[in-house]
Amino acid sequence: MSETNQIEDRDSPLAIGSDEFRAMGYQLIDRIAAFLDSLPQRRVTPAESPSDVRRALGAERTMPLQGADPAPLLNRAADLLFEHSLFNGHPRFWGYVTSSAAPIGALGELLAAAVNPNVGAWPLSPMASEIEAQTTRWIAEMIGYPTDCGGLLVSGGNMANLVCVLAARQAKAGWDVRKEGLAGARLRMYCSKETHTWIQKAADISGLGTDAIRWIPTDDQLRMDVSALRQQIVLDTQAGDRPFLVLGTAGTVSTGAIDPLPELASICREFSLWFHVDGAYGALAAVLPDAPADLGGLREADSVAVDPHKWLYAPLEAGCALVRNREQLRNAFAYHPPYYHFGTEAINYFDFGVQNSRGFRALKVWLAIQQAGREGYIRMISDNICLAGQLFERISQYLELQPFTRSLSITTFRFVPRDLNVGSEEIERYLDQLNCELLTHLQNSGEAYLSNAVIHGRFVLRTCIVNFRSSSADIEQLLPLVVRMGKELDSALRPETLRA
Repeated sequence: MSETNQIEDRDSPLAIGSDEFRAMGYQLIDRIAAFLDSLPQRRVTPAESPSDVRRALGAERTMPLQGADPAPLLNRAADLLFEHSLFNGHPRFWGYVTSSAAPIGALGELLAAAVNPNVGAWPLSPMASEIEAQTTRWIAEMIGYPTDCGGLLVSGGNMANLVCVLAARQAKAGWDVRKEGLAGARLRMYCSKETHTWIQKAADISGLGTDAIRWIPTDDQLRMDVSALRQQIVLDTQAGDRPFLVLGTAGTVSTGAIDPLPELASICREFSLWFHVDGAYGALAAVLPDAPADLGGLREADSVAVDPHKWLYAPLEAGCALVRNREQLRNAFAYHPPYYHFGTEAINYFDFGVQNSRGFRALKVWLAIQQAGREGYIRMISDNICLAGQLFERISQYLELQPFTRSLSITTFRFVPRDLNVGSEEIERYLDQLNCELLTHLQNSGEAYLSNAVIHGRFVLRTCIVNFRSSSADIEQLLPLVVRMGKELDSALRPETLRA
């Protein structure tokens, strides 16, 4: 195109007039409101195969050459999502540590996208940056952490934990890791065998390598064994390794177990190690007046990871990394090339994390915190924990069900036919197979959605309730369903060697 061409009165293919935008918005909001109202009557999931979903999408289509009217496109997108999704907002979704999302968060996402601030540098996002700073302070306040800490919102627990590990690596390595690299040093990090797999990704990405991880045994309650931790630190030090970080978990993914955080903090002080807590799931339970005592150790941590898209009920994505000394967070990430002229008086989030260009994640969290308030979150989190307790108590009313664990809002159990005497390896293998099949049938039924855990080598069913829509009535429906399906599957699957 000639440089002399003038572009005037531009008619962009992506422009939408205000009247049309308003009409489309009203229609979409009406559809979303009706969808939310319909959730309790819907299946939790349509349980379709990948080929079914691709067929509905028309996945083989090539990119369109010509554009199309936006209103039908938006309506079709709503149809596809409403008819071909797993609904974690359903009152009987208890599969993973993914919450039902607050409606105000959905509206906040629309508003954030409309303004579209780049929350990497303060001049590019003045109000958004300050809202994020206030949001991280409020999250710190909820868990009893120092509110003058450094913090930022990230995509989720993996990234929040990674940010904290990178801050720990720079602070505790003993040399400038960012400049000189690891230089062959054997840095060691310590966590329980119940730790989420983010630790392996963090060890990999940070250059430490997964061999740097010391997997510490757990006690009968699946909490880190403190004496085994101490022994391993001493052994590594004597071998010439350099321990630098201990990771405690505030609510493990499998069972909700809380490591003995105050004791871990004491060991870290003794050996001058960085104390990090993965509180992605359970840290927010510290807001409760009757919070588990071990959560008091959060205030002693050098860093904490928290996921607002779990117990703050924010729409995905929303993770939060908190570091006690904000300068240690800056030391781990800040670079200032000549083309950065943003100053240091205000918060520039590119100094605090991996991203330069950053979306406005904080708005949906900030709005929900104000709508519910501290007391509202206390009530909702307490209700979730109470529902998990009700489920655990009701398990004992069914002779075919065996309870395993209950911590925070996670309850685990399995189906065991009445006429099988648990104990032999053959029976245990069959029970693992039976409960695995039972889980698949439960998920595909659309009536309730659970996941699984493996506890002391046994496959069990797992309910994790981080859902403000769930009620006691929903809990009451689950166990009869499990027993009925379990009996049907046992009749079809039991090998002849185990039949009477």
